[in-house]
Amino acid sequence: MTKNFQRPLGEGGFGVVYHGDINGSQQVAVKVELLLRVHHINLVNLVGYCDERDHLALIYEYMSNKDLKHHLSGRHGGSVLKWGTRLQIAVDAALGLEYLHTGCRPSMVHRDVKSTNILLDEQFTAKIADFGLSRSFQLGDESHVSTVIAPGYLDPETGRLAEMSDVYSFGIVLLEIITNQRVIDQAREQSHITEWMAFMLNRGDITRIMDPNLHGDYNSRSVWRALELAMMCANPSSEKRPSMSQVVIELKECLRSENKTEGVDSYSSFEQSMSFDTKAVPSAR
Repeated sequence: MTKNFQRPLGEGGFGVVYHGDINGSQQVAVKVELLLRVHHINLVNLVGYCDERDHLALIYEYMSNKDLKHHLSGRHGGSVLKWGTRLQIAVDAALGLEYLHTGCRPSMVHRDVKSTNILLDEQFTAKIADFGLSRSFQLGDESHVSTVIAPGYLDPETGRLAEMSDVYSFGIVLLEIITNQRVIDQAREQSHITEWMAFMLNRGDITRIMDPNLHGDYNSRSVWRALELAMMCANPSSEKRPSMSQVVIELKECLRSENKTEGVDSYSSFEQSMSFDTKAVPSAR
């Protein structure tokens, strides 16, 4: 298409742009570096593309276990994801987002983080998918780009998308992992999952927070640590949210707590230390 990158047109946040043509009839500008430079074990890999007459396609690696939402919903008919497996999936997804935010130059914001965009391979390794909305961004005037995002996952502070918006959306996903509740459920008195969570915590009704399909098979310390992290990520103020690097560190600690064989239950200490203001959570969007 570019005749071996013969004619560069310029260079910007997306990398070098080259002149090219499609079938010798249509002139195009080709941004090649953006796809070539994004490669991580927790991102779905682009294998190639197809350009055959009217058939255009991007070809990605096959993820045999579908998406996280599919397994949390129970529609697959298989075994319930154990708490340790859920934590590992959360770590994998967080690592993928951390790479976009800190490992890419310029940084990338995914812009559409949700449970259906976290795919699982045959070993249940999680990989972030669907970069159709992803954008590179620079600090300053170009650091925010408006778009449409899935209801319930949108950053309530500004409605604009940057690194902290990905963190907010990830916090919502983490709440899904913990509770197996819908992000927005009009049948609940508190329709948004963050409102429902704050309500449950403030009334002391912790028995209905965890996914009942787990039947109590989890370490309470790791659960409450993950819950506290999820609520920090979903804080309506972006300034109070952790970075994805901080999220990765905390989730790895949660996983270590779950994998400990000591059997120490820290439920009571975490219950006493956690208090949430129901007015500080976003309304459903």
